[in-house]
Amino acid sequence: MTTSPRPRPGRASAEYGEASIRVLRGLEPVKQRPGMYTRTDSPLHIVQEVIDNSADEILSGFGAHIDVTVHADGAVSVDDDGRGIPVGLHPEEQAPVVEIVFTRLHAGGKFDKRAGGAYSFSGGLHGVGVSVTNALAARIEVTVWRDGKVHTIGFADGDVKEPLRSRARKAGDKATGTRVTVWPNARYFDTPTVPVDELERLLRSKAVLLPGTEVTLKIEKTGVEQRWRYNGGLQEYLLACLGGEPLLPLFESEGYAAADDQTFAEGEGAHWVLAWTEDGPVARESYVNLIPTPAGGTHESGLREGMFNAVRAFIDAHNLLPKGVKLLPEDVYVRASFVLTCKVLDPQFQGQIKERLNSRDAVRLVASFVKPQLEFWLNQNPEYGRKLADLVIRQAQARARASQKIEKKKGSAVAVLPGKLTDCESTDITRNELFLVEGDSAGGSAKMGRDKEFQAILPLRGKVLNTWEVERDRLFANAEVHDISVAIGVDPHGPDDEVDFSALRYGKVCILADADVDGAHIQVLLLTLFFRHFPRLIERGHVCVARPPLFRVDVPAHGRRPARRIYCLDDAELDATLEKLIDEGVRDGSWSIARFKGLGEMSAEQLWETTMNPDTRRLLPIGLGDVGLENTRSTMTMLMGRTEAQSRRTWIEEHGDEVEADV
Repeated sequence: MTTSPRPRPGRASAEYGEASIRVLRGLEPVKQRPGMYTRTDSPLHIVQEVIDNSADEILSGFGAHIDVTVHADGAVSVDDDGRGIPVGLHPEEQAPVVEIVFTRLHAGGKFDKRAGGAYSFSGGLHGVGVSVTNALAARIEVTVWRDGKVHTIGFADGDVKEPLRSRARKAGDKATGTRVTVWPNARYFDTPTVPVDELERLLRSKAVLLPGTEVTLKIEKTGVEQRWRYNGGLQEYLLACLGGEPLLPLFESEGYAAADDQTFAEGEGAHWVLAWTEDGPVARESYVNLIPTPAGGTHESGLREGMFNAVRAFIDAHNLLPKGVKLLPEDVYVRASFVLTCKVLDPQFQGQIKERLNSRDAVRLVASFVKPQLEFWLNQNPEYGRKLADLVIRQAQARARASQKIEKKKGSAVAVLPGKLTDCESTDITRNELFLVEGDSAGGSAKMGRDKEFQAILPLRGKVLNTWEVERDRLFANAEVHDISVAIGVDPHGPDDEVDFSALRYGKVCILADADVDGAHIQVLLLTLFFRHFPRLIERGHVCVARPPLFRVDVPAHGRRPARRIYCLDDAELDATLEKLIDEGVRDGSWSIARFKGLGEMSAEQLWETTMNPDTRRLLPIGLGDVGLENTRSTMTMLMGRTEAQSRRTWIEEHGDEVEADV
């Protein structure tokens, strides 16, 4: 006899069938989850999407003016003299292109990266920019000057409100351009008002990065009108931002890949200006295809690498380094100010708001141009090079003195370190990292691929003991737990205990396991150990999880792009990458996909590039977030407690359909 399952007590009975599945169409995904597409503290970012489109026109060589008006009713207008958004019917969609651009996600003119494409280099690469603006606006009005006519269209709540209309161009009308007026919808933002100070900084940066472009901002309520045009370019801008007198003249240069470059696409490269000051705050701004990247990213890492290698080469060539002093990249970087603007054909940003560049190739791209040019400049002006070398050496000596003070605090009671620990050379706790690596084979790759200066490796054999219900005085009966505690230099403790951190040996403790189910299990067991018996390490931000990729995609050369290798974190990222390759025009199936069965399959070079290099890895810091201590403790008890089998079964039945198991 078959019986239907009874609903669990306390839960209303609900049918789960075909009709339960809801398909979000058009702009509904943005309206449902606006925080996935933009910042919701204010409407600045949805206005920035419109400004970026105008800047992309100028970057492509069309237009010389961007005029922004903040109206008295809260609306914002962006007016440019570019080519104007196309208004004719799309050949496949049979709808006006200007309508498609504002009402369809993943529609735009910036996916085509072929030579001669509409936008070879642009910031708006996700294809959701102004469609997100439209979804989160109460109203939008668009006017396009193009083809000898004036075209207008209106939108409300993401839908077409006033269909496209066209009229003949009159005397006084400009020849080409676009004006977009946005009324942000207050329901989606903490405040519906665009912060004027941030808008000013954004527009000023566009003027800096687009030589000869005039950018204006008018505030109707106050009548204030500002105008920016920087004939002095990056140098003029950086000098105005510096907090102190520069130690030596500013160094400005640029470099871009040629047509015959075997590594990068033609036109990829960077333009930068550098300054060093002895005191005061430093000023640092970076951009990718005119998009501000306040959180930095791999292009800044490339700048730092190029600066360090150039300065170190000058110091070595002139034998300036005192005996016993070791230079590190931060010694060169710590007093450096810069403005960096990078051109990348297909940039990968972290999130839709594009605050950080994640493209791994950008490290080599920028470093390859910065290093030789800065080194040549220093050798051409040895008096500048010696001043900079003196500053850098003093920074290195100060850092060494500080680390010696930390060493003295550690005390004399030193435990014998585990024999299988491969330690690092540095004693600077703020830099040192310990990788807890699953398996001896992966540990071998990690040892060969690491930076032995500041990265230590502790291989773990098998799965770590579930320590959720293990008493503290019995913990060290397990050899793996003992080795982890001794290597870190902190004893097991509770959340309210006074903990002696004077013997702490690493600023980061990184869990490095396979990107599969077994690896996830090992991660959970180690996180259980830290949450239960080392909670203050989590509280202080010392515990992280490394995220190795599950897939490698080898893409052949195509158009302007040389052959490349792309790493994908999981199936979802693999699918998104393959879709993007097809959008770029890469022939379907011309690539090859390799799935890593484990870390041991990765070469030392691959493991370094994808998982251990601070410039290109993905490292997830562990914290409690908004969940809170008690909620986390109760959830961990349910998941890891020996007597909680029934609770786990109930939880799995309730949430099992939310997970796609990798078996």
